[in-house]
This record gives sequence, structure tokens and C-alpha cells, in this order.
Amino acid sequence: MLYVKNVPGWERVVRLGMGAGLLVAAVIYFGASPTGWSVGGLGAMAAMSGLFGFCPACAMVGRKLKR
Repeated sequence: MLYVKNVPGWERVVRLGMGAGLLVAAVIYFGASPTGWSVGGLGAMAAMSGLFGFCPACAMVGRKLKR
């Protein structure tokens, strides 16, 4: 693996839900406006960090999973 997972299981589920919610909100409420693209991008990043279990921001501050 090229990275070490640094997001616990419960937080991965929360990030996936939050990301999906932001993507839906971007499409329904904001459409193809700059705000919609921004909210959609944030939702995609949150969903991907939940899907892969790795958060670059958490890695930069040194967060590690307790095994």
C-alpha cells in the first residue's frame, strides 16, 4: 500500500454519508453555479477520504490509528 489508513471505521461511515449529502445538495440546491461546484468538490473529497480511509490533512498533522 502506498498510504497508511488514518481514519477509523466509524468516521469513514460519517465521511461517506456527509460526502453523499453534500453531493446531493450541490446538485439539488446549487446546480451548475460556482457555489455548486465548490460544494460538490468538498463532497467528493469527503466521500473519497471515507472510501479509502486516508485523509491527507490528518496525515499532515500526524494522526494515526490506534491499533
